[in-house]
Amino acid sequence: MAWIFVVLAGLLETVWIYFLKNTEDGISALGALAMAASLLGSFWLLALAMRTIPLAAAYAAWTGIGTLGAFLLGLLVFGERLSPAAIAGLMLIVSGTVLLRVATGSGA
Repeated sequence: MAWIFVVLAGLLETVWIYFLKNTEDGISALGALAMAASLLGSFWLLALAMRTIPLAAAYAAWTGIGTLGAFLLGLLVFGERLSPAAIAGLMLIVSGTVLLRVATGSGA
């Protein structure tokens, strides 16, 4: 169950970063509320997960999911261009996160 919390926390991190990106033209009350709620929800779920999962593995997975989400948002929603180096960097982050989970034996 703890890993489900980490995945959900990472997805909520992607939600709040979406709303943060949209503040370039100003922020609405609803946008600010959505950003704050998803940010707090992300932290809360991460804290729940860290009751069982070692800190390094939980935090690495959370930030990895958030990074992947931001990467995909940039590409699919905001029309950002990605270089081969950026794609290679993302692959390193994802593979490093998986390796950390295996190395810590945190299959809880």
